[in-house]
Amino acid sequence: MGRQLRGGSVELRHLRTFETVARTLSVTRAARELHYAQSSVSDQIHSLERELGVELLDRSQRAIRLTPQGAMLSEYTDRILKLLEEARWAVSRPGSELAIGTLETVGLHLLPSVLSQYRSLHPRARVRVGQDSRGELYKAVRRGDLDLCLTFGDPPADAGLRSETLAEQPLVVIVPPGHHLAERGRAGLHELTAEPFLATERGCGFREMYDNTFGSVPSGEPIAEVSGIGTLGACVAAGMGCALLPLISVRAQADRGEVAVVEVGGTDLRTTVTMTWLDRNSANPGLMGFQRVLREQLGV
Repeated sequence: MGRQLRGGSVELRHLRTFETVARTLSVTRAARELHYAQSSVSDQIHSLERELGVELLDRSQRAIRLTPQGAMLSEYTDRILKLLEEARWAVSRPGSELAIGTLETVGLHLLPSVLSQYRSLHPRARVRVGQDSRGELYKAVRRGDLDLCLTFGDPPADAGLRSETLAEQPLVVIVPPGHHLAERGRAGLHELTAEPFLATERGCGFREMYDNTFGSVPSGEPIAEVSGIGTLGACVAAGMGCALLPLISVRAQADRGEVAVVEVGGTDLRTTVTMTWLDRNSANPGLMGFQRVLREQLGV
């Protein structure tokens, strides 16, 4: 069969039929699922092959297999059909609201470009963004009050939740300007344990990062607990002590010269930016569209 693309147009119903055959690897099961006669399914696949000029199914064995071209088309078909569902959702439910929850840092540094892109694709869709602690965000997702939340670190094990890692962030130490470690820009853990550290309150994701790094060290108890990383950064800038935080949360303050960033040598300290949602809502086209923009913006 030739590879030259024909002059007609690919029919959407043929793509839906091909997606079902590719997923089930059975004309019989596809016909049953689509409520078509088996001969109709076969005719549609043959028509699609003629239109594209390639063989999509390997029929040389008893069991159906996708050809390399068929496997490639299967990926595109899946994306096409999901985009169609997004478009149908956006057009038919213009007043629908998507509720997103986030940590203050993630919302400030990652969400603006994502929201702008999503808005350009779905100008009539409404998005509500709220900020809370990590634990409260997970609770809101479980209750259905949020469609999706963005946090640092892995979510709690919960059969009803789904999650995906979007990006990694190095953990760094911030010190006051003029601190003896500021010019070096790098220090080992053994040096840092001698420094006074501030941390957020227990139960906060940032405190978990601190405890996982310094909690086993006898001198690892912070000299003060501060609510919110904005206040934490201000206390470091005032010379009160040091703090361990994701780089994304301190970069702007460091660029302004308010604090200095010190890399932790001898170890690869990192955290992840994670999106979490209810498993039962995975097929929500609005949610899927927002997730797609998130992945594109963060290079996933």
